[in-house]
Amino acid sequence: MLLPMLLYAVTIAVLACVVLEWAWWRPRRLDRALRSQGLRGTAYRSLAGDAPLNEQLNRDARSWTMPLRRHDIVPRAMPLFDRVMKEHGKMSITWLGPVPRVTITKPELVREVLSTKAGQFEKVKLGRLQRMLHNGVGSHEGEKWAKHRRIMNPAFHLEKLKRMLPAFAACCTELVHGWEGLAAGDAPCEVDVWPDMQNLTGDVISRAAFGSSYLEGRRIFQLQAEQIELTVLAMNKIHVPGYLFLPTRANRRMKQVAAEIERILKGIIARREHALKAGLAGGSDDDLLGLLMESNMAHCRGDDKSNAGITTDDVIGECKLFYIAGSETTSVLLTWTMVVLSMHPDWQDRAREEVLRVFGASTTPDYDGLSRLRIVTMVLYEVLRLYTPLTALQRKTYRPTELGGIRYPAGVVLMLPLLSVHHDKDVWGADADEFRPDRFAEGISKASADAPAFFPFGWGPRICIGQNFALLEAKMGLAMILQRFSFDLSPSYAHAPFAVGPLLQPQHGAQVILKRHQ
Repeated sequence: MLLPMLLYAVTIAVLACVVLEWAWWRPRRLDRALRSQGLRGTAYRSLAGDAPLNEQLNRDARSWTMPLRRHDIVPRAMPLFDRVMKEHGKMSITWLGPVPRVTITKPELVREVLSTKAGQFEKVKLGRLQRMLHNGVGSHEGEKWAKHRRIMNPAFHLEKLKRMLPAFAACCTELVHGWEGLAAGDAPCEVDVWPDMQNLTGDVISRAAFGSSYLEGRRIFQLQAEQIELTVLAMNKIHVPGYLFLPTRANRRMKQVAAEIERILKGIIARREHALKAGLAGGSDDDLLGLLMESNMAHCRGDDKSNAGITTDDVIGECKLFYIAGSETTSVLLTWTMVVLSMHPDWQDRAREEVLRVFGASTTPDYDGLSRLRIVTMVLYEVLRLYTPLTALQRKTYRPTELGGIRYPAGVVLMLPLLSVHHDKDVWGADADEFRPDRFAEGISKASADAPAFFPFGWGPRICIGQNFALLEAKMGLAMILQRFSFDLSPSYAHAPFAVGPLLQPQHGAQVILKRHQ
């Protein structure tokens, strides 16, 4: 009887030590190591870290709206980091649960983290939550990342993307025809362009990713959009141990959505595999899935097992990522572009004049013409800077490393607040919060003092593989809208950028007044 009780007591003591090490001793050691080098920030007080403070500051920020034509959006979109950096300096400490998080805003250090120090930093893992949302190339490390990137690269070659332009144009045509029906005659009409842009980019990625399986792809888009909302809610509770395993209504729904997405994707992939192996039509469509599967099969040829391709589950993970990276970011970009051009009609006129000069009033844009849209490109770059769709990136130190004169222990998260970097007056000048597309007149490399300091698609070897896809889609959409419409902000529009997870969205929609351009 005594021995079992002793074993039980020892087990309880060991578990208690493990929990204390994770929840208190280790955070305190890391905190001392960082503060001893001059860093300051919030104090670590509980397992929740700064989550309660972040939630409170977000609620406060969302209770007010910004004046029109004001683009200094960091205090509203990232209130915790804005406050901490103002109080404790640009390099400051916040807490992601029991993990210290240090903000890195100097462009040269951001570039270093995202490129040359790849062996010392890793992506922050979200575990089960990450897998339910997607398990694509963006979440992998090391050789697995390298293999996925090699297999996916052919699908995003520029020559392949050119073949997808008809799909882009077809979706944009449906959008502008719908708006023309609303703005019949000379009467202007009010449209909330935010949901319309979400539908547009969802249609584009459904057609571009799945081609003839477009309708099934559309259902996946709807499910992925719901899954993103559920994931954002879950992230607010992720500091609670075991929260994702609790049988809450939201957790059960997340599992149901993930299962339905996988069921649909497995069916599409199985049909494509059969067609490819049998040499049937439809197996090698010029869509992202077909190109990915062709590249994967080519990678598998030969007897060298090191050339083994990726599994069906891996392909499913990449398809999920297509939707998040291929639709969410572009819908945000197009929405903010219409809002900002409504605030700055002089630039709207200049962009329209360029589009009409290149394409006329009715010609469907082609690749050669889109590549000549200099003013449109400058406008999109400036919107990407001021309203960066992905507001921040995070990396975790894999082992002790030095960066910018600070020695970081293993297990520290480096927060790269891209939105703050893009609004930094020390980098972009006194007019950093102003809409000035001409700062990109000589390209990205000459747009800022510490160049390059423009990271809307990341940087280095892990730069977003779909950036050319996103920019082509955005140019096509904006060009076709400018051909047919002029637009102003509606009196009902409230300027309220806010971050949903890492994505910058309009809190109260994006209502504009459309008028058919004569």
